[in-house]
Amino acid sequence: MGRCLICNSKSPLISDSIGICAKCIREKSNEALEIIGRVRKATREVFSLPAEVPKDPNGLKCGICGNECIIGVGMKGFCGLTYNINGKLVRLGGNPDNGVLEWYYDPLPTNCVAWWFCPGCTGTGYPKYAYKPTAETGYVNLAVFYGSCSLDCLFCQNWHYRNLSKKLNPYMSSEELASKVNSRVSCICFFGGDPSTQMPHAIKTSEIAMEKAKEERRILRICWETNGNMSREYALKAAELSFKTGGVVKFDLKAWNENIYRALCGVSNKPSFENFKMIGEKYFKERSEVPVLTASTLLIPGYIDTIEIENIAKFIAEIDPNIPYTLLAFYPQYVMDDLPTTSRKQAYECYETAKKYLKNVRIGNVHLLS
Repeated sequence: MGRCLICNSKSPLISDSIGICAKCIREKSNEALEIIGRVRKATREVFSLPAEVPKDPNGLKCGICGNECIIGVGMKGFCGLTYNINGKLVRLGGNPDNGVLEWYYDPLPTNCVAWWFCPGCTGTGYPKYAYKPTAETGYVNLAVFYGSCSLDCLFCQNWHYRNLSKKLNPYMSSEELASKVNSRVSCICFFGGDPSTQMPHAIKTSEIAMEKAKEERRILRICWETNGNMSREYALKAAELSFKTGGVVKFDLKAWNENIYRALCGVSNKPSFENFKMIGEKYFKERSEVPVLTASTLLIPGYIDTIEIENIAKFIAEIDPNIPYTLLAFYPQYVMDDLPTTSRKQAYECYETAKKYLKNVRIGNVHLLS
């Protein structure tokens, strides 16, 4: 039973780890964010990461992700990969020659967020974008798990990505990674962590692999699972690569309310929603056979409720009501590991709410529902 340190309310849907209820985050944001900020600072210190997005007026601008870090001398960016060393910006990871990542072959069909409509899992777009009119059994996805992120989600399901950069040699060049794309690889999916902090590496990998696939007349889809918090330039490039190849850009739209987003994820949600809208308006109607853009939201008990889902669904519908939307069941992880899994009641209430505005809604991770 968690207790809110502001209003003193008690509920199993209040995380004691952060000590604030959703109502107080929305209505008493300054006090709530200050309390949660102390929790975040302590958790990030464990991984030698800055507590907040650096905005040193005398620092250097990074420009890779939507946080727009301005890094002072001797300091590092929010993601922990970019440093200001003696007045020079140095990227220790994320350039084409030094991606911080792990990779593996994931047999198709896989548990991708877009599994219910993507070419690799359903054959959608065959024969232009898929090898088979059904699931591409016998083929694999090259899964690229990046070891950095532009957010700091206190509920992160893949929080262990922070350990990757501490390995003895975590680096792999774009050229080496692209060489892993053999004749059985029909798609690449960049996720993590998040690709938003290592976009130069991901884009170069994609370009090298796509050129080889073109020469050999093979299908190779480029896909992204991202929080969307990247620079506008890289967001457009990612979408262009997916659009050309039959891939899918999958945005995790974590919360609509700015205060909820900042409390749970550490930064603003504006870049993510702006990028989603930009990609949707530019590309979605241009490729009807395979949706180029999709969204998902993790249903965190007590925090991501029907209020959040309704606003997100409205936002997506204003772009195009046909954009697929997946509601994902929550499993307790990382800091907010004291919450229960998503209940069936919450999931189906959110589903019915989203269906008021969107034509294609699906509940994922159904096996986790309590």
